[in-house]
Amino acid sequence: MRSILKKVKVIWGWTKTLGVSISLAMFVNIFVLQPFKVNGQSMEPTLQNEERIYVSKLSHTFSYLPEYNDIVVVDSRVDRDRTVKDDILENPLLMLAMGKSDTKTFWVKRVIGRPGDVLEFKNETVYRNGEALNEPYIKEKMINLPDSKIVIPQNHVFVMGDNRNNSDDSRDIGVIPLDHIMGKKLF
Repeated sequence: MRSILKKVKVIWGWTKTLGVSISLAMFVNIFVLQPFKVNGQSMEPTLQNEERIYVSKLSHTFSYLPEYNDIVVVDSRVDRDRTVKDDILENPLLMLAMGKSDTKTFWVKRVIGRPGDVLEFKNETVYRNGEALNEPYIKEKMINLPDSKIVIPQNHVFVMGDNRNNSDDSRDIGVIPLDHIMGKKLF
């Protein structure tokens, strides 16, 4: 009988340790640091297809406004509100355990415009507040870009891929609400 109790204590100890470890890992992935995989060529030449990046979730957790040229991961479903429930259910550890993958929802892009900025697209160039952007990171000059102008509203940003001629970004879905910025690329 004593031997059985000893085994139960050992098993219970391992179960508690495993539970705490999984909970801590999920907490870190939801609120602090999360890996993402680049899907597609929209960020070439800066990032390559299938490249793994690590994203600080602190900007999402504490609603920081990203800086110009920050590479961020955004939730492309801008027509719906995000909740903490989304953050928990879209955790990669939980999705892996459930056998789910959602590579089309999260996009890796560069911040081009912040609240109050006036962005103009003319002569196949991006202008921010009247000045042409110096963009040494883009793959090639944009082609077939219709002239347009947009004012970035409060609590939103405008993002674009570095491979401008092969990128779905704010030109397609509009401005990105701050709560849809999942985090900022670290390394």
